[in-house]
Amino acid sequence: MFNSLSDRLTATFKNLRGRGRLSEADIDATVREIRRALLDADVAVPVVREFTAAVRERSLSAEVSGALNPAQQVVKIVNDELVAILGGQTRPLRFAKTPPTVIMLAGLQGAGKTTLAGKLALALREQGHTPLLVAADLQRPNAVTQLSVVAERAGVPVYAPHPGNQGAETDVVIGDPVGVARDGVAEAKVKQHDVVIVDTAGRLGVDQVLMQQASDIRDAVQPDEVLFVIDAMIGQDAVATAKAFEEGVDFTGVVLSKLDGDARGGAALSVATVTGRPIMFASTGEKLTDFEVFHPDRMASRILDMGDVLTLIEQAEKAFDAEEAAKMAAKVEKGEDFTLSDFLVQMQQMKKLGSMKKMLGMMPGMGQMREQLENFDEREVDRVQALIQSMTPAERDNPKLINGSRRARIARGSGQTTTAVNQLLERFGQAQKMMRQMSKGGGMPGMPGGVPGMPGMPGGGKKARGKQAPAKKVKGKSGNPAKRAQQEREAMQRALGGPAAKPSSPGSAFGMGGDEPAEQDLSKLQLPDGLDKLLGGR
Repeated sequence: MFNSLSDRLTATFKNLRGRGRLSEADIDATVREIRRALLDADVAVPVVREFTAAVRERSLSAEVSGALNPAQQVVKIVNDELVAILGGQTRPLRFAKTPPTVIMLAGLQGAGKTTLAGKLALALREQGHTPLLVAADLQRPNAVTQLSVVAERAGVPVYAPHPGNQGAETDVVIGDPVGVARDGVAEAKVKQHDVVIVDTAGRLGVDQVLMQQASDIRDAVQPDEVLFVIDAMIGQDAVATAKAFEEGVDFTGVVLSKLDGDARGGAALSVATVTGRPIMFASTGEKLTDFEVFHPDRMASRILDMGDVLTLIEQAEKAFDAEEAAKMAAKVEKGEDFTLSDFLVQMQQMKKLGSMKKMLGMMPGMGQMREQLENFDEREVDRVQALIQSMTPAERDNPKLINGSRRARIARGSGQTTTAVNQLLERFGQAQKMMRQMSKGGGMPGMPGGVPGMPGMPGGGKKARGKQAPAKKVKGKSGNPAKRAQQEREAMQRALGGPAAKPSSPGSAFGMGGDEPAEQDLSKLQLPDGLDKLLGGR
């Protein structure tokens, strides 16, 4: 969603790097580029003015002039101000002291309220709550049916006493949506549901009928939270729509939907500042699990290409099987070999995380690899799974068994080529090497303490197992066996302080004085059998 804004801001900050001190002209140029980037991203003009004025004022203060790295200090200031316009801090749901907690959804038609109702219900169910969905949208064709399907997928019940509009779009109010909402709350109290989510009707545009109906439902159910669902792709109209709903319904929080779209989306960033209401949740995809709490500081980090590692960790904790992780940790600790069966389990765990592009996009600095990310094929995990499942248990445990004919059979079984099999085995070999390194306590490859291919460090390269550096070759070593034997004798004698070693001052390293060293009695030295003959001993 914010790729364009992120790229522009990142390029702007690159121009500041390497400068020991920033002049007023440098800061003005930077603020000018930030202003253009925000306006191009559809951020509301009043918000842009307020934002750039704050950045300029702080950048010209002693806060930057006295910093060790002024450029990084400016980036920090921009980050702080972005967090501010996004709401400042994370705002969780407020639950009623006496259940049920009533949450009302409001917004224009097509903003994604019905799907969001299912996403929110699923998230609350996973937290231990017992939500009930109420189908109070009787206006849009088949809205009640859609909510019932979404509720079934989320594993939560739905209260839908009225079928709603089953035909074409109409402006006539069908049924009694206010009565349905009121009865839904009463039903929740009877069946002891601790959360009620009321899905209301929307319109293609803001009108009096819509606002009156939403206001009547609010008065009837007295919600603890009124969430305004806004499509992050609607552009500058987002601000006008948000103001209209603020005056008509007085919502308590904002939910950004379709945050995975490719529109500029900057207007959505303006909503929190314009309305004074916090952004509480974000919908990031079509699946019911593509839903997350909105953290202003993390979103600011994503926009500035600093990544969002905390969200990545949280999603990994949800998706990963703790039992499987414990098994793998025990295996590494015991030094057992990593097998293709283990590799398959790890790939399946990664698949549970959802879109790999989205996960990788949360890593710091991935904005510079956006083209590679866009070209990443999400089906690669499925192909790897098919290849491994086409192998026998013995082949998975011992890939060395996989010869040419077996590779051809695996390729046929998975519907792929032998090249794909070879590439998988190569990647697996690298993963296996990494796991062996970890089991030996050498650390992760690429980290200090065990860096394959990094000379001069423990674990450095293929030749680092036996000795840290290769022995020095004898300079001018002859290819003639007799002459080479003579050179070796002279080298050994020099090492022992024999005739070949001529110290420049009286007294050698071995305590033999005189300009002409005495002849060594090799028989007195404890040498291996036959070595004395090689050295010229009698």
